[in-house]
Amino acid sequence: MDEGLQLEGKNAVREAFAAGIPIQRLWFLKHDEKGALTGLKKQAADRGIPYKETDRASLDRMSKTGHHQGVIAMSAPVAFSEMEDIFARAGSEDPFLFLLDGIEDPHNFGAIIRTAEALGAHGIIVAKDRSAPLTEAVVRASAGAVHHIPIVRVTNLVRTMDELKKRPLWFVCADMDGEPVFRLSLTGPVCLVIGNEGHGVSRLVKEHCDFTASVPMSGKIASLNASVAAGILAAEIVRQRMSEAKK
Repeated sequence: MDEGLQLEGKNAVREAFAAGIPIQRLWFLKHDEKGALTGLKKQAADRGIPYKETDRASLDRMSKTGHHQGVIAMSAPVAFSEMEDIFARAGSEDPFLFLLDGIEDPHNFGAIIRTAEALGAHGIIVAKDRSAPLTEAVVRASAGAVHHIPIVRVTNLVRTMDELKKRPLWFVCADMDGEPVFRLSLTGPVCLVIGNEGHGVSRLVKEHCDFTASVPMSGKIASLNASVAAGILAAEIVRQRMSEAKK
């Protein structure tokens, strides 16, 4: 991204500090009665970052999310990574990736980033077009995970998949009509493909996948939010990888 991001909330700012993301300026709530912001103020002072204490009304006017929790920061841009960064992160482990095909909702995008980082995925691939940009809302929804996992933006998902299959890498497509995920063997180098919130994985991307996986459902609700489905499928992949590692 070319422009800096406005980060809001204690977790977002704390994670930016932890990730070494340059913070250019901070605004804190002036009357912090419970001292909840004291640690962040100290970190800002230790780093020589200028900050201003102001009233809640001013923070409310500045806020883009409505959830500033008494702190707003202007950070340097969140940089996209290169594909080799993902494989360098994997090292000797079998790569575990996410490929997002048309995730346009920033909250879904952020939640998937958070899930991927929490479950130990090595990186995320997104399309340059038809994808939510890395905005403040995404950073907040990711709880700062956006700073801790490589995110690679590519021009053509299908071409990228063809290139990655040579490494090799197996692609498993999230699809309501797919094989129940618990019946599939998903160990080894794998990439979980999550599609658009309304239309699912696009036809060409789906055709380039090696497996289709579904979440078995028996309730009255017939579908799952994209980020929830991603979490369930990814957790099963991790479970299988851990079981294989014990053998």
